[in-house]
Amino acid sequence: MRTANVCCKHGKSEATFYKYKVKFGAWRCQMNANQSLWETSIQRQKALLAETMLDNSVLKDVASKK
Repeated sequence: MRTANVCCKHGKSEATFYKYKVKFGAWRCQMNANQSLWETSIQRQKALLAETMLDNSVLKDVASKK
């Protein structure tokens, strides 16, 4: 479906469509960058949790042998 048809269907001009595309298109790029940072943070937290669980397991083993 062409942009002109969609704009006509919703009662908006093509200029308005492109204005919003410029305004919110950059927002989408920023959102993708934030998502990437969020995923990196989650991976780091998972690694820290795994390390902590391993430390706890080792400490329990040492304590049970005494």
